[in-house]
Amino acid sequence: MTYFKLILSFLLTVCIFFALNTKFGAIPPIGKFLNPYTGVWQNETDEAISGNISIPELKDKVTVYYDAELIPHVFAQNELDLYRAQGYITAKHRLWQMEFQTYAAAGRLSEIIGEKALNYDRQERRRGMVYGAEQTLSKMSEDKTMMAIVEAYADGVNSYINQLNSKTYPVEYKLLDYKPEAWTPKKTALLLMYMTKMLAGGDEDMEYTNALRLFGKERFDLLFPDFFDITDPIIPKETDWSYIDVPQTPDPNSEPVLDSIAETIDKPDPNYGSNNWAISDEKSATGNAILANDPHLGLNLPSIWFVMQLSTPNHNAFGATLPGALAVISGFNEHIAWGETNATRDVIDWYKIEFNNDRTQYKFDNQWKDLSIRVEEIKIKGQESYKDSVLYTHHGPVVYDKNFKSDNELSGYAMKWAGHIPGNGQKTFTELNKAKGYDDYEKALQYWVAPAQNIVFASTEGDIALWVQGLFPNKWEGQGKFVMDGSKPENDWQGYIPQQFNAHTKNPERGFVSSANQSPVDEAYPYYVFNDGYETYRNRVINDFFNSKAKFSVQDFKDLHNNNYNLKAAELMPYMLKTMDVSNLTKEEKEIYDIAEEWHYNNDKDEKGPSIWNAWWDILYDMVWDEFEVEDTALETPFTYQTIYLLKNKGDDDFMDIKDTPEKETARDLFKLSFSKAVKNLNDWKAKNGDLNWVNYKGTFAGHLLQALPAFSRFDIPIGGGKNIVNATSENWGPSWRMIVEMTSPPTALGIYPGGQSGNPGSKYYDNFIDTWAAGEYHSLNFLQSDKATEAIISTQTLTPTK
Repeated sequence: MTYFKLILSFLLTVCIFFALNTKFGAIPPIGKFLNPYTGVWQNETDEAISGNISIPELKDKVTVYYDAELIPHVFAQNELDLYRAQGYITAKHRLWQMEFQTYAAAGRLSEIIGEKALNYDRQERRRGMVYGAEQTLSKMSEDKTMMAIVEAYADGVNSYINQLNSKTYPVEYKLLDYKPEAWTPKKTALLLMYMTKMLAGGDEDMEYTNALRLFGKERFDLLFPDFFDITDPIIPKETDWSYIDVPQTPDPNSEPVLDSIAETIDKPDPNYGSNNWAISDEKSATGNAILANDPHLGLNLPSIWFVMQLSTPNHNAFGATLPGALAVISGFNEHIAWGETNATRDVIDWYKIEFNNDRTQYKFDNQWKDLSIRVEEIKIKGQESYKDSVLYTHHGPVVYDKNFKSDNELSGYAMKWAGHIPGNGQKTFTELNKAKGYDDYEKALQYWVAPAQNIVFASTEGDIALWVQGLFPNKWEGQGKFVMDGSKPENDWQGYIPQQFNAHTKNPERGFVSSANQSPVDEAYPYYVFNDGYETYRNRVINDFFNSKAKFSVQDFKDLHNNNYNLKAAELMPYMLKTMDVSNLTKEEKEIYDIAEEWHYNNDKDEKGPSIWNAWWDILYDMVWDEFEVEDTALETPFTYQTIYLLKNKGDDDFMDIKDTPEKETARDLFKLSFSKAVKNLNDWKAKNGDLNWVNYKGTFAGHLLQALPAFSRFDIPIGGGKNIVNATSENWGPSWRMIVEMTSPPTALGIYPGGQSGNPGSKYYDNFIDTWAAGEYHSLNFLQSDKATEAIISTQTLTPTK
């Protein structure tokens, strides 16, 4: 019996050991993860930020000072060493994040997550993400100086990776049971493609084509106008465009292809946007130009941004960097400041492709043109690879065909995307980091292709400017709004708008420039600009603010960043409250109605009005557009602004009628019906969750990039704001980096973002900025002017060449 117990105990021990060190399905090998010597426990300690570190291929010593926020201030003697050090330091604090994002961009998540990521990976391969990165890398390779610093950055990342072992891998590698691979310039290109998709990957050609077929052109134009009745564009209306001497492409009167498709590929969150603005020295209370930027992106942990100072004897830049990319992206140097918002231009068009019988050629200009085939091998963790053949036309990849989201044997749909155009956008930022004035800023923008960005500028000389920058096709009127016949040459992009004719303004008379994802121009601009879902509320609040008085201060900029005024609600809710029938409200409805009447349209965190508005609007919007609920047909409902316009001005239009009821409803009826449903939903929510304060109802959170890791996320962040509000903080996206720069000599700056400098969930620097950010406060950015440490510095690290 004793021997039996010993044998049984031994067998159980072996089984437990095997189970803890083996991955079953999506379950990681828990034994490795919990191992006290190499597992998660080794990731609890804070980062080492002092001492000497030997880095291969450095030419000279690099000094890195850390301040109390764990912001590294990097002082190098030359550019190659600077970017090699940037790669090393960024990897040290954010390695898993920067590599995971390149896996996502390349459609390689199945390698580390398993088969459940296969459909995502197929989609990204068919989107041409790797193809686009290869085009970018090819273009960068033509610039030997640029390529040298991109390679130096990669060398720096790899110097850090080579110092790691299984004990010191970031915790996510242990959880997913894989290890980092060598960084390459291609990974930097993939990171840039990741951002391009996020900010220039949206389009509605398929959906608009279906709407055109279902409702007809007259009704479509009512729902999706090229310009709204209110236009407060980025470039002031009084701008003179008479200097433009390259005409718009003439309209060939091409007919759209009225085909249907049931499901489209995933698209970026349409709420991703941003604010930026700058005031001239004359409009400033201190006599110095002032610039602000706050990109609205996903609230992720680790944060999308990593703040650094990057200095050589020839330039000194400070601001937010993107882990995986070189230089400061939104920031300042001794002479200028810059920042970006998304320009959301329509740079994706779709073409119907006709194949020959064996799918080796496609019809174009009454001839058969050879297809190229790209075999995409998708590796799957624990399984055999999946191979997908993606056909390429001169337009671009055939995303939809009989093998993916379509069942037509001899036709498909090809994507033409500016993201596939070879570009050297990385150089825009390395040049901005060194720029000394407006001319340098303007020259740096010429390298930028995609995504389209509104790039704001201010200088210590008092100049301010804003360019709507990207490589934009010179389209004929209406081109790209609907699916086009890919066999007709006249439907191709015939050329591009010359860069000098991109919409821009310098030192406008009004004394300020601003952008908030609204229409870039008004109807006077001589090139075709389609309403790509442009924002119509934040921009008016911002411009009204800067038109409200003569002088502004840094405190005014802080107040505007944190402005919670809900213009959208203010333009509709009073009308709804006044118009709807209130003669038979229930007690519960009367209580909610009274709260709504008292609300002053500020989405402050302790207000109940925003919760009522949000619940009411969501139901009302869906009621209005029930006609768009069509089975097996991809459709996009109309823009917010146009919906409100129709509710107030065409309340008896047929679109107000609910299809599934015998009565013919009007907007007045919809107000009451949606209000009653909203009250029920609100009371149900209140019964489960407590009061209706906006901060609770909205529930802002910053989620870890691996969505299945709530322990590495932050929930119930105490902040107001919301969609279409300057403080554009919604559930899981919002101001990802708030920066204010006063153009003193040298500039003085404030900055904050919802995260922390460290990517390690065990570090005190992982999410330590979040509460400060939520409170609307900032950190002073310690812009060191020399490589001599100051009292603001808590630690010094020296990178030295390997002997």
